[in-house]
Amino acid sequence: MPKGSQVEVMTPGQNHKHYVAGALDPATGTLFHCLGARKTNALFRDLLDVLEARYPAEQYIRIYVVVDNYKIHKAKAVEQWLAAHPRVTWLFLPTYCPRANPIERAFGDVHDCCTRNHRRKRLPDLVADVEDHLHRNGPWPYKLSDLYDEPAVTAAVEKIAAEEYAKVAA
Repeated sequence: MPKGSQVEVMTPGQNHKHYVAGALDPATGTLFHCLGARKTNALFRDLLDVLEARYPAEQYIRIYVVVDNYKIHKAKAVEQWLAAHPRVTWLFLPTYCPRANPIERAFGDVHDCCTRNHRRKRLPDLVADVEDHLHRNGPWPYKLSDLYDEPAVTAAVEKIAAEEYAKVAA
């Protein structure tokens, strides 16, 4: 916008919010998601249920879910969910390392195309735009971060893979 002027940006109501939880399959670029009015561990568990349904046990022995250190990923209800679903395994990202998170590119795309400087007057219309964007666009191909070229990271990943292989073989 020109210096000294301000463009009006529409906001959807009085501090109303809606959240999306998502998981990106790095092999296909497919984004699985669910929506909720609050960013809680219940929304995250809903996403885990979506993943369980999309990756049936008959075809997939293990589901690896890469998560950051956000508190809802470590909630007791999530730990209980994990205990009831042993084929789901967490892989935690390093703290403060969003570049290593595969889903950040897809969420950035949604933000760029839908939520930043939108002109929607109603939150349900904006949420519909986000859902439409997620269904119409993609796949979001993922390029592994240069972070993983570090020898220490490669060694840690190989150690985790060897431990998992030993568990499955046992």
